[in-house]
Amino acid sequence: MISNRKTPLLRIVLRLAPFLFLFSCFSSTPFKTARLSIATAGGKIVPISVEIAATEEERGKGLMFRKELEDGKGMIFLFEKDQIMSFWMKNTLVPLSIAFILSDGRIAEIRDMEPQSLAAVNSERSCRYALEAPRGWFDRAGVGVGDRVSVESLSIENLAQ
Repeated sequence: MISNRKTPLLRIVLRLAPFLFLFSCFSSTPFKTARLSIATAGGKIVPISVEIAATEEERGKGLMFRKELEDGKGMIFLFEKDQIMSFWMKNTLVPLSIAFILSDGRIAEIRDMEPQSLAAVNSERSCRYALEAPRGWFDRAGVGVGDRVSVESLSIENLAQ
């Protein structure tokens, strides 16, 4: 006969289940990384180390729950085709700037985003990539609209291998 009362172990498991689920969602394998360069209009080459978000799961996770992000580091989001992009900052603790990048690597626009904001930040035109960095890093590094990011090796097909 099974009792209607929950055993102490079952109560513990049931209380921990939501935390175990969150842990499993956000502790998966680390992102692949790459070193990109940005060629500015002034002829300067600016390096940036990025984590690569190429799958739907990786793009959904993004930089959530990070407590810091150093200058010269960021995350690049890859998409299969050009599209209007929409990002928010749910569970993202650090202030970021985002560069929306065309398929040829040119930066179309740069926008600032507020930590933990649910407001959508949309690209004005269809882009292939988005690059997040610490807020203000693009300005501090001398990177602006029209500059070109070295995206040649970042196709989703190349990363799947």
